[in-house]
Amino acid sequence: MSTYFIGDLHGCYDQFRYLLEKVNFNSFKDELWITGDLVGRGPNSYDVLKYVLSLNNVKLVLGNHDLNLILLYYGIQKKSIEKEISELLNNNNLEFIIKKLKKIPLVQYDKKRKLIMSHAGIFPKWNLNEIIKFSTLSEKILSGKNFLKYLSYMNGDFPNFYFYKLNKYNIFRFSINCFTRMRYCYINGELDFSYKDKPPHFNKNILPWFNINNKLDKNYSIFFGHWASLGNTTTPENIFPLDSGCCWNRYLTILRWEDKKIFKKKCNLNI
Repeated sequence: MSTYFIGDLHGCYDQFRYLLEKVNFNSFKDELWITGDLVGRGPNSYDVLKYVLSLNNVKLVLGNHDLNLILLYYGIQKKSIEKEISELLNNNNLEFIIKKLKKIPLVQYDKKRKLIMSHAGIFPKWNLNEIIKFSTLSEKILSGKNFLKYLSYMNGDFPNFYFYKLNKYNIFRFSINCFTRMRYCYINGELDFSYKDKPPHFNKNILPWFNINNKLDKNYSIFFGHWASLGNTTTPENIFPLDSGCCWNRYLTILRWEDKKIFKKKCNLNI
């Protein structure tokens, strides 16, 4: 058995299948962790969704683009200008897919092997119990009866700091932002959404979330996507950024955990 981690797929179905074949992935004995953003920007979002949701031994997390598709489906978000997403919204199987997406967690973890993954990263001011608590709370909301009310309140940059007096809607929004949108933080944990490029931030008081001391066991390895512009930015040795910009005509990347070997596929999408 091998364990594979792969970055944001963004509809890059052919490149995804190429890498799985290259590493001889076997969905009945190997394990595949995917950092989210299955859809958007790339040409084959439906094929990616259909294939991924059919796999055995896959550990998925929701990304911001996956959540955006859910918002579009329920009419909470304005119609997409992306041709592929517009076509996906008219797909006869989309209802089934959306029901599946709503049950996908925001965090995957393995306590025994000390592995943890979310789309954007791990909020440095939360310990493992808090990470599990707030990810589980959000997951229950998304798959629960009152999800539409929460979805209508999901988008927004504020509150950008967690404190215990936040109401339930603000806790939901903050958790979603941490797990699916976060890049930079102040030392005190306040989120900053003003800058999406690689470090350094133009404000020297703001750091990438992974350069702020976190409350996780130091033996945990953290996997995330979302931040394609990181490029070759140096990260702490237990931090593994996996979004290598497949939808920007760069690469799709897969990491085999047992020997830390990395495989890449160049993407030429002409989009």
